[in-house]
Amino acid sequence: MAGRKRHSAEEIVRKLRRADELIAAGKTGEEAAAELEVSAATLYNWRR
Repeated sequence: MAGRKRHSAEEIVRKLRRADELIAAGKTGEEAAAELEVSAATLYNWRR
């Protein structure tokens, strides 16, 4: 298992905004997650 990283609230907000930008630019959720170095499931959970 890879090392786990705790993201601060500021990092989460920043990455969610960046994910929105990437998805609006035509990338899939999985591609956006890979670029942000988190899993697609993590992005889903953060949004929830």
